[in-house]
Amino acid sequence: MSLTTLQRQQLRKSCTLIVPGFAVGSAADDFRQMADWCEAQGAEHDVYGDGPLVGDFERKVAALLGKPAAVFMPSGIMAQLSALRIWTEAAHLPRFGMHPTAHLALHEDEAPAALLRLHGVPVGDRLRPLLARDLEACRQPLACLLVELPIREAGGQLPTWDELAALKSLARSRGLPLHLDGARLWECAPHYGKTYAEIAAGFDSVYVSVYKGIGAVAGAVLAGTEDFIDQARLWRRRLGGTLVHLSPLVASAAMRFDQRLALMPALVERTRRLADSLAPFAAWRVNPPQPPTNMFHLYVDAPADVALDLRDHIAGLSGCWLFDRVRPAEVPGWSLTEIYIGDRLLAADDNAVMSAYAQLDAALRAR
Repeated sequence: MSLTTLQRQQLRKSCTLIVPGFAVGSAADDFRQMADWCEAQGAEHDVYGDGPLVGDFERKVAALLGKPAAVFMPSGIMAQLSALRIWTEAAHLPRFGMHPTAHLALHEDEAPAALLRLHGVPVGDRLRPLLARDLEACRQPLACLLVELPIREAGGQLPTWDELAALKSLARSRGLPLHLDGARLWECAPHYGKTYAEIAAGFDSVYVSVYKGIGAVAGAVLAGTEDFIDQARLWRRRLGGTLVHLSPLVASAAMRFDQRLALMPALVERTRRLADSLAPFAAWRVNPPQPPTNMFHLYVDAPADVALDLRDHIAGLSGCWLFDRVRPAEVPGWSLTEIYIGDRLLAADDNAVMSAYAQLDAALRAR
């Protein structure tokens, strides 16, 4: 019999080794760390986003991305809706392009259409990154093009550096603004061997998350020109995001920011080693086979409910939690799970990890 959601949560907590994600403390632990950090930094509350803590962090991220200015937002959805509204207003055209698996398309309940009356046009192939030839094939006029780096729903794939440059060049020749959905941009630099500013060059606006990868309580940063960010601050207020104090969100990001960025090369290297180790097993497929970031998709030769039950069984036997959520894949009888590598796996014993995966492989093949 399958475990309940609560039983699975308890089982996960009891495991001595958890493969995906970063180690997460309790709310009390987080608040104590934030208090200690704020005291050490002499940080004070902002008032509606105005104050040194928020302003200094905005300027730091803007400089890292090579943009003149930036604004902190409570959520990535708000940041991207603000950017889309600014670009569509400037073009007098309520239509923008996006990858078929963009967050706006799959996870926001039609927010661009429902809130802003904007039409999102799918551009490209859902199984790979958006390329220049996809933009060339688009017959609809666009106010801007949203580009996601990496493509999460395709296993964290990235275009090559030359492919990315070609897309930027084509957009520039058409006078088409590019907006970067960089929710996981922090994870891209090791693969490209470029600075964040070099990656963001050619994009007219950039959104980055500060909880994905960084580990903040919540929040995002939107960067661009001074005029663009002035407009973004206006839209933040209109959308209800100019909270009386943004300081708790900013502090939780700022205190981890440098340390998490410094970890990215090691996380990507660890992810690649794990993917290589998993490749020979017959019961699953790794996508992409050579991950460019610290994530990949594992396609399992079993229905989702079976994969979850086997994961739970192995967790109970070995104390190793192999993956989190599982969903059905498009191939009948197969399922997939996202493996996102954080600091948990850096100190883990390889033999223990691979022993648990070997048990899963054997159980899947035994079916």
